[in-house]
Amino acid sequence: MAGADRKSGNIEQGHQSVFHQKAVLISEIARGFYQRGWVLGTSGNFSSVLTWQPLRLAITSSGIDKGLIEPSNILEVDERGSVLSGAGRASAETLLHVAVVQRRLAGAVLHTHSVWSNILSEEFAPLGGIEIRGYEMLKGLDGIHSHDEREWLPIIENSQDMPALSEVVAATLDELPGCHGFLLRRHGLYTWGRDLAEAKRHVEIFEFLLEVIGRTRSFNGRY
Repeated sequence: MAGADRKSGNIEQGHQSVFHQKAVLISEIARGFYQRGWVLGTSGNFSSVLTWQPLRLAITSSGIDKGLIEPSNILEVDERGSVLSGAGRASAETLLHVAVVQRRLAGAVLHTHSVWSNILSEEFAPLGGIEIRGYEMLKGLDGIHSHDEREWLPIIENSQDMPALSEVVAATLDELPGCHGFLLRRHGLYTWGRDLAEAKRHVEIFEFLLEVIGRTRSFNGRY
């Protein structure tokens, strides 16, 4: 029995160590994105998978200023968004993170609220998405090897009904297995990766491309 208790204790210590490491990384990424103007105020949310069976996520607590966020502001939640540990309330958008993780087997999901993602998600909404092609930065997205490859960034209508919205997200990802992200209209960008490092890179790539597209249209008198 003592051996079983030690084994259980070691597993729990290992889990807490992984959670702490993820919490530190998430908070560092969030503060960095705040400094770049992508998650001002309390906007945005970020998650990373802790375990797959059962599914457990480390995710930012709701209502936290991303410029001031600390590892203590990261929660552990289950696939229903119920808080298992940590102080605070899980974002209602946790269900969207779960949908992405389950559909893409993503290890991390990052959601930003940049100016250009909001502007372009409104302008291109009638088209259902934004076609991105011809930019060298596309090669920063996993699996893309040429600037000539096409990336379709779908735009989904925003909603406060998160269970319904998570179903729309899941259906969109099933329909577009090659996409690396999506925009919520007048809301922001969602993207993901195998781990936090890859997801962070994808945010940087998409935010660069969205700003280039937006500024180019502005210079050409479209705004």
